Amino acid sequence: MTSWTEPKAAAAARSASAPADVEFRSVTKRFGPVVAVDDISFEIPRGSFHSFLGPSGCGKTTSLRLIAGFEQPDAGEVAIGGRSMVGVPAYRRPVNMVFQHYALFPHMNVADNVGYGLRQARPKLDRAEIDKRVAETLELVRLPKMGARRTWELSGGQQQRVALARALVNRPTVLLLDEPLAALDRKLRRDMQIELQNLQRDVGITFILVTHDQEEALSMSDTIAIMRDGRIVQFGTPQLLYDAPVNRYVADFVGESNFLAGKVTATHTNGASITLSNGLALKARWSAAGEHLSVGEDGVIAVRPEVIGLWPVGRASADLDLRRQGQVRNRIYLGDHTEFSVHVPELGELMVRLPKSDPLAMSLQPGDMAEIGWRADQALALRAT
Repeated sequence: MTSWTEPKAAAAARSASAPADVEFRSVTKRFGPVVAVDDISFEIPRGSFHSFLGPSGCGKTTSLRLIAGFEQPDAGEVAIGGRSMVGVPAYRRPVNMVFQHYALFPHMNVADNVGYGLRQARPKLDRAEIDKRVAETLELVRLPKMGARRTWELSGGQQQRVALARALVNRPTVLLLDEPLAALDRKLRRDMQIELQNLQRDVGITFILVTHDQEEALSMSDTIAIMRDGRIVQFGTPQLLYDAPVNRYVADFVGESNFLAGKVTATHTNGASITLSNGLALKARWSAAGEHLSVGEDGVIAVRPEVIGLWPVGRASADLDLRRQGQVRNRIYLGDHTEFSVHVPELGELMVRLPKSDPLAMSLQPGDMAEIGWRADQALALRAT
């Protein structure tokens, strides 16, 4: 490890007394009549891996640009390391950014690309110091002895590492990642997700990622902000967002769910009953992070595909709160699991996800009749909007 890195454990140990690395205080940003970021506030802990997740136009990239200094807020304040960044230009902020298309200089070799920012530093660094730091950073991103190579001679994954090295060599407080894996194929993208996690753990600085890829955010992040229409809908750990979404939007955006909409007809301490338009009443528990609904409000039952059981007719488990027959419409084999689309007359099309270790369900084929079911405590009663 190079002399400037800080282990994640050490960063965590001092985080209690140190300010958050990034803080938004009632920040708003407009572009003409469009409110791109709408009065949002949050803190990103020092030494963590954070993601902004949401569809195009939700405000995630604008939030990243506000941190970088490429945009200034119309209201509110952005702070980095406890210091207000109001009026501070991008080149004076302790951040660096890795872009989706890397923006490497094709006329420079790898070492010159990585050392470009150091050569612009004032006061000037001597050549030996620059060479030393470039070599240390190339070692950090697992590209030792490749300084003389041209960037166009490298693979996509190697080019991404060069872009990371160029951003890290200046020793920023925060590293900003603007969909840096979008141009990679699926396998390489997965490999680089692991590389980024390991790198962030090694250098111990805060990484902030912008992505529309939920799997990418869930697999890499300590915290995630789910955004919509310029606002943060929910902020939390990946497990919290998946297990306890605040509403249908989050449950739909993080992972996959089956949704059954209706009216709340009864409530109790642990959950509610929601009656569908066909009169079928379904019970579900409250989400730990969601609002409790009142009788008469619109609501949805959210059921993750992996909690639904699927059996040949007459073989269903006995401890179910809901049990219905349906017809298997589609069967998609995905290696470690199989997805079934099952049409249930009272519920519509439901997605069921089963592990390959379930031989009973694996015998089902499209056209077969089957039984599905789940327990009420496996379903969530959520606000519809």
